[in-house]
Amino acid sequence: MATLSMVPTSTLLASSNLGRVNRYSGMAFASSVKEVKGEGNLPKLVLTSTHGSEAEIYLFGGCVTSWKAASGKDLLFVRPDAVFNGQKPISGGIPHCFPQFGPGPMQQHGFARNMNWSAVDSENVEGNPVVTLELKDGPYSRSMWDFSFRALYKVILNKNSLSTELVITNTDKKPFSFSTALHTYFSASVTGASVKGLKGCKTLNKDLDPTNPLEGKEERDVVTFPGFVDCIYLDAPNVLHLDNGLGDIITVKNTNWSDTVLWNPYLQMEACYRDFVCVENAKIGKVQLEPEQSWSAIQHLSID
Repeated sequence: MATLSMVPTSTLLASSNLGRVNRYSGMAFASSVKEVKGEGNLPKLVLTSTHGSEAEIYLFGGCVTSWKAASGKDLLFVRPDAVFNGQKPISGGIPHCFPQFGPGPMQQHGFARNMNWSAVDSENVEGNPVVTLELKDGPYSRSMWDFSFRALYKVILNKNSLSTELVITNTDKKPFSFSTALHTYFSASVTGASVKGLKGCKTLNKDLDPTNPLEGKEERDVVTFPGFVDCIYLDAPNVLHLDNGLGDIITVKNTNWSDTVLWNPYLQMEACYRDFVCVENAKIGKVQLEPEQSWSAIQHLSID
């Protein structure tokens, strides 16, 4: 069982009230945030920074599907087989895995990516949009996981960065445990993509047999994607560097996401595997929360 890292009032959730507009009431957003109809007429939030960057978030799944830094290049990837019908999770961007990462007693990667999140707050901070989404339990989630919870997901867009914070709170009267991850898809040229910073990590390599991972240790300074890749890096460092093979170096920083997962499906997705790699911040070991306790983790993506 992973040791719970109790989090005081979050630095992100305690951000300044500067530029705040009325709390989201179903209509009003900060001026830098617009609600539009996305693919399949699903509600989508468009975040625009005065510094030239843009991001898009679907309320279905609480999924960030686009992040364009000031250069205008989209650094995230949405698969061509992604569906936007509100029935299946959106395949691409930054999907949530909660309260289960991978296979297990409930459906693959849990239910958070299959549910409608609500926008509960938005603000402008020095020209940068900040949005907070919320997910609570309901009949659908309770059919798989019979607990009451609240998830808050704050997204902050800056000129050359995208920050997210996930806060999970146990609102039940009994304890529960969960695992979670952000299944981030980055646009990439898979033959040129690589990740630095994982040398020395304990690995659980699922390449040969996903049901029986092979334990090992990463000996490479630079990890590449030569074929099918599905590997968990335990107790990963809080700073990694992704070379996407397209001329960009993306810094992936985290707080309290203890593990990293690298994934590329190779020939299992012939139509698109060449165009993306997944570098996922994760909490593989179970987090246990007592009633009224919270767990928090921050991801910060940036590009020079």
